[in-house]
Amino acid sequence: MSLLAPAPAALGARGDALEKLLGAIAVSIRSQRRHFPPAGDTIPLASDGLSLVYVLAGEVSLPRDAGLPDGLSAGDALLLSGARPIPLRIPAGSGVLVSHLALADGSAHVAPLLPDVAWIRSFEELEPAAAALAQHMGTDAPVVCDRDGDLVICRMMATTLLQSVIRAWSSACAPQGWPSLSDDPFLDRVVDAVNADPGREWTVEQMASISALSRSVFAERFRAAFDLSPAQYVAEVRMRAARALLIDGRGVSEVSRELGYASDEGFSRAFRRHTGLTPSAWRTRASLASA
Repeated sequence: MSLLAPAPAALGARGDALEKLLGAIAVSIRSQRRHFPPAGDTIPLASDGLSLVYVLAGEVSLPRDAGLPDGLSAGDALLLSGARPIPLRIPAGSGVLVSHLALADGSAHVAPLLPDVAWIRSFEELEPAAAALAQHMGTDAPVVCDRDGDLVICRMMATTLLQSVIRAWSSACAPQGWPSLSDDPFLDRVVDAVNADPGREWTVEQMASISALSRSVFAERFRAAFDLSPAQYVAEVRMRAARALLIDGRGVSEVSRELGYASDEGFSRAFRRHTGLTPSAWRTRASLASA
């Protein structure tokens, strides 16, 4: 998935959709550190949320069985969407910026569009402004921000870097039809509507109406495109939004109300079916993983 020269025609075909996707991205920062280990070190890249790596100096290495290049050099970038934990080895003399991020609640619908793994060779040449920004991001201690207003600035910088990495990846590595989930404009209308308002009490009839298709045709095309029923897709979107809200510090009751559940107990049961953990237990595990 290393970056190649883009085809201009392909860029033009999805330019509007890419603009829309990039504009929808907002993140919260779980941790953001600069690592320059004097004797070398191996750090875990989280399996919950996004991990964004920019190599500041030297080279870093990755496991050979991870479907990744053996190593990355200064000026390269790596994005992981949390599908699995991956160790990052940083030898002495090398340095990296590692940002563990969570999509903000209004951006949860972007998650399934992101690649599981993306690396960009020579990111500093493709996106020089974002690469220059990365040189000044993060801290050398386990503290994200400590000055008034830093949290807002840190989030904006992290969002800009993430947007730039996605843009660089999209120019050559994105699959045909990306960033559409379904490659079907009628179904895309429904996907956009559900992701914009996951707490609404969605029915198949409402979704079919948005798609301008009959109920039966919509249901058939939706399952063929997503391998999920419309109701199952709504549940998936709600759970993605729930995880983002919990990581962002929202209370269980607040998340339950925002996502349209009739009770906290109903939300907790649905969350446990989806993740195997209660909302509170999942948030505790996610917090420990990013510490």
